[in-house]
Amino acid sequence: MSQEQTEPRPVAELSYEQARDELVALVATLESGRSGLEESMRLWQRGEELAAHCTTWLDRAERSLGEDGSDDAGSAKDAEQG
Repeated sequence: MSQEQTEPRPVAELSYEQARDELVALVATLESGRSGLEESMRLWQRGEELAAHCTTWLDRAERSLGEDGSDDAGSAKDAEQG
């Protein structure tokens, strides 16, 4: 059995960077058009999982930044308008 046929790591175990890098590679594979329909569908599903995982990481980071600097963001916006 080849290495490529092994199960990929569960998405929940990946860091943001690992998920993003795998997603970029996966998109390149899909765009190349060299995969059959079944393989493309499997890759598409994995890509959806990776994209959702990345979005969750980014949403958490955005909330964290918003909690730490919400007053600064409002002040900068007011300064631009004034």
